[in-house]
Amino acid sequence: MLTLEIDNRDGMMWEPPFAEVTVKTSRVGKASRLDFTLLKGGIYESDAFKYAPGNVVRLRYNEQPLFYGYIFVVDDGRDNGVKITAYDQVRYLMGNETYVFKNMTATEIIQKIADDLELKTGKLADTAHKFPQRLEDGTKLLDMICDALADTTVATGRSYVFYDDFGELALRDIADWKLDFSIGDESLALDYSMQRSIDSDTYNRIKLVQDNKTTKSRSLYVAQDLGNIARWGRLQFYQKVNEKLNEAQIKQMLNNLIELKNRETRTFSIDAIGEIRVRAGSSVSINIGELGLNSYFLVDECTHKFSGADHTMSLELRIYDYEKNSGTEQPN
Repeated sequence: MLTLEIDNRDGMMWEPPFAEVTVKTSRVGKASRLDFTLLKGGIYESDAFKYAPGNVVRLRYNEQPLFYGYIFVVDDGRDNGVKITAYDQVRYLMGNETYVFKNMTATEIIQKIADDLELKTGKLADTAHKFPQRLEDGTKLLDMICDALADTTVATGRSYVFYDDFGELALRDIADWKLDFSIGDESLALDYSMQRSIDSDTYNRIKLVQDNKTTKSRSLYVAQDLGNIARWGRLQFYQKVNEKLNEAQIKQMLNNLIELKNRETRTFSIDAIGEIRVRAGSSVSINIGELGLNSYFLVDECTHKFSGADHTMSLELRIYDYEKNSGTEQPN
């Protein structure tokens, strides 16, 4: 059973009638979003019932938490249906700010920003890798966090997902978030499609440059896969690296990047019967004989739809090498 509660923040809470519920989560760069239609004018509706931007919304399925957020859009009209859009607290990280982070991990950066914005945090995995200095000037707060996590992946080979866990900002190691069920020929799957591409985030030549302001010189570091260059043509990734990094750190970054980027991107879309444990950042086993698939996929985007008694979900997935944790299909 799906239950929805609106908290007006004035001591009043309601469980109004609603319909057409959609919950969408994304692994990188977006707040989770809840859309639903509020049915107003019912015979049991109190005259005191009200709803407005800023109100708290809680959504549960069979008493299990599914979404906690805040109303941002109220689309009211003459009929009895009011369209509501709510986002979780990641939405408050869309503003821009200036920071200088010194000798901090991505985890510490998240905690610092959350504390400054008075956002609630829950369990934050320790990313361990410290950045000597990160200067962010007028940068979107969420981009600061996503970039720090992406650079952590390049430096360590480990990937993390940042999200709101029912009202608490959380950070989790992707390799530790495998769900214990399968979607496939005999379980949940309704329709699917697969795409292979070298058009997005595929590079077979990595070039890193480091400028030395004192000597006014530049050092070059290159790694490449001649076999894939012959197969695909030369696809180069170019990046300037921090002057404070030593040669060993740069070479490790170079090796991690060629391992991360030198591969096809394989994405997989599937429509299935809904299971609320699935959300962006988690991983689910896919078993489809026709495509020869029997492995875990990382969820990039997840959309749950509730209509009457029906619950379906649409997933955007990608392959991820969990054994290496920095394998040939490492996520962006």
